[in-house]
Parts: sequence; structure tokens; C-alpha cells
Amino acid sequence: QVQLVESGGGLVQPGGSLRLSCAASASRDRTYTMGWFRQAPGKERVFVAAFRWSASDTVYADAVKRRFTVSRDNTKNTVYLQMNSLQPEDSAVYYCAAHSSRIISSRLADVRAYDYWGQGTQVTVSS
Repeated sequence: QVQLVESGGGLVQPGGSLRLSCAASASRDRTYTMGWFRQAPGKERVFVAAFRWSASDTVYADAVKRRFTVSRDNTKNTVYLQMNSLQPEDSAVYYCAAHSSRIISSRLADVRAYDYWGQGTQVTVSS
């Protein structure tokens, strides 16, 4: 079983920044594809970003492009989500997700494609 543990959420003012972390208990061969999703109250869980450990590129949702950046620490099996220029509409519970094999590009944004999920971390953007 793969465990994902998110951290780094909190309250931030509009225009501020936060960095979320997701630590995986398993090696990269069991978390081949990793993603970030978010869920606002009363709304569906939606895609934020995703990547494969074997690839250099990261896919981002249009809503976060040029503001959010995913980075990785291969030695720690940890993924980070740097969030800049945060706005109130970014407020949500942020989840880290993983799948044990390659997810095709067309399904990277599909919550059903992921096997493992973290418990989530709350991000609130408010003045």
C-alpha cells in the first residue's frame, strides 16, 4: 500500500504564496504518475497538475498555469506544489494522488485514473 502525506497548507492573503509537499511512502516505481488535485466546498475534485517520474514535463490545469509549479525530490520521493499569486478561488483542500503505472495524457486529469490519495491539506486564500 502506498501512503501519501500532504503538508504545507494554511491561510494566506490574496497574492501570497504557499508550498505544499507530498511525501510518498513508496518508491517511484510504485508512484509512476503523480498528480495534484483540489476540491472546494460543494464542488467536485478537479485537476491541478500531474507528471510522470520518467518524464521531464509537468501538465498543468489552465487555471493554475504560470502561477503553480511542481517540483520533485527524487531522493525523498517527495513532490512539491509551489503556488504563487494565490487568489480566493484557489481556496480548497489540495490532494496528492498517485498511480503505479503510466497514465495516458488524455486521462491525467481524471480522478478515477489514480490509485492512491493523500488525506488532503486545506488552503485558504482570504484577506
